[in-house]
Amino acid sequence: MFRANTLTPDDMRETLAAGVSPEQIRDALEVSFAFNVTRRLADAFGFTIATPEAFSAGAKHLLSRGYR
Repeated sequence: MFRANTLTPDDMRETLAAGVSPEQIRDALEVSFAFNVTRRLADAFGFTIATPEAFSAGAKHLLSRGYR
């Protein structure tokens, strides 16, 4: 049964039984942790999400100059 913000040993057993490797689980947890910390910092510092126009301008810049 899914419960938000919880992870149990049974969840891990079910995931492993479905064929997901321990390394894949670790990778997913690390990515989740990174996004969680980023979101909390953004909230703490009052960051705002850019407007669609700003995203479009950024995309045009990356497409014209390349993404490195």
